[in-house]
Amino acid sequence: MALLNLGTLGSTPVVKNNSDLTTSDPTDVFQFKISSGKNLNLSLTNISAGDDADIRLFRDANNNGVLDSLDRNVGLVSSRGSNQDEAINFKTSSGTFFAEVSRFASSSGDVSYNLALSATEPAGTLPISASSSNLLPKEFVLGDLSGNVTRTGNVSNTNTTDVYNFSLGFRQSVNIQLDGLSTDADIRLIRDSNNNRIVDAGEVIRSSTNAGITSELISNITVAGNYFLQVTEATGNTNYNLAFNESSVPA
Repeated sequence: MALLNLGTLGSTPVVKNNSDLTTSDPTDVFQFKISSGKNLNLSLTNISAGDDADIRLFRDANNNGVLDSLDRNVGLVSSRGSNQDEAINFKTSSGTFFAEVSRFASSSGDVSYNLALSATEPAGTLPISASSSNLLPKEFVLGDLSGNVTRTGNVSNTNTTDVYNFSLGFRQSVNIQLDGLSTDADIRLIRDSNNNRIVDAGEVIRSSTNAGITSELISNITVAGNYFLQVTEATGNTNYNLAFNESSVPA
């Protein structure tokens, strides 16, 4: 089991691309600290085709600097099937943590992956630009929009951000609405211009950050391309309804 100490995590993502898991070394562990309460964001992407890898997050419960059985009593896991992206977004207090990446038993040969980690500010303390995850895993892939698409979900302290990926073709338009809220949640639309799966400066197209349980709306998006839509917790646990209303734009 390989272990790498990443030091103190901050808002600038730490990226470990082209990492490998082998049959003889099937697990990588990354140790890091946060110095105050943050939203922890972990994104596991570009898992090799035909393979599967999962990610788990643990706190160093006994402060001994070792991922042991006591630490494993409580943790968060993202374990989607096949080579789908994995994500963990978790609001927590300061401490030492371990992110464990492991290969699924059915994978054969080396399993490659990209890992990104960041610690952004807790929801409600700063604008959405600071509290949203700045990582872009494809958690929910909608593909090319052709007609209206609706989804339901939940954001909370143990899942602070959901990320939807979709694309628009030429002469298409979309309005995006978030409603059905019991506490405050916000949305923002991103174009990952350099395809690095990180929200860089200038890549946020538009945000909607109404207070309370008022619906959020991003309307009249007409530029063809690939997009990410983030739903972010603002004040606590809430279910939500998300609608992508697509229409044609006259030639």
